[in-house]
Amino acid sequence: MLRTDSSFLKEKELNFSYLVCGCDEAGRGCLAGSVFAAAVILPSDFHNQEINDSKKLSARQRQAARKIIEQNAIAFAIAECSNEEIDKINILRASCLAMERAIIQLNTKPDWLLIDGNRFYTKLDIPYNCVVHGDATFISIAAASILAKTYRDDYIEALSVQYPQYHWDKNKAYPTKEHRAAIRKFGISPLHRRTYNLYGQDTLF
Repeated sequence: MLRTDSSFLKEKELNFSYLVCGCDEAGRGCLAGSVFAAAVILPSDFHNQEINDSKKLSARQRQAARKIIEQNAIAFAIAECSNEEIDKINILRASCLAMERAIIQLNTKPDWLLIDGNRFYTKLDIPYNCVVHGDATFISIAAASILAKTYRDDYIEALSVQYPQYHWDKNKAYPTKEHRAAIRKFGISPLHRRTYNLYGQDTLF
């Protein structure tokens, strides 16, 4: 069930008179590829009941919502951190860095950031709030979750053509039984995150 505008009343209650940017990531739990992040600045009076936490929408609904967001946003940007960066600095730091890169790419600088989650590391001089389950609370974070998810899905589906044995077009590189069975059979690709438990609970890579 889609949330209605009233579900995002908390964002209205913030009563910001300046530009608020919602930020979220996608692909944090995947075994391969980049983690993606989106930063979205929506008009203060923007309301649309099609915008919701990306995990609660079907793929078709996410794509339709993405068009609405891109057509109505004051500014939006997408960025990523590669699997090599994830292995080097860990997934939390990489997720924060991807969000920071997206914020930097915005053609309009926000006055305040709303970050999905409970931690954020940044060198930016923009004040922010971390919000657990923010994608279900603030419409700007929900919009960011949709963009991050759809752009990452497009990315991993394109890579599936190059690495069809892992069936990323279906599992989106998440740790499904099918994905792990393919890793055991074919080995790891250059895109797999080597610091992750790629083979399953019994074998740490």
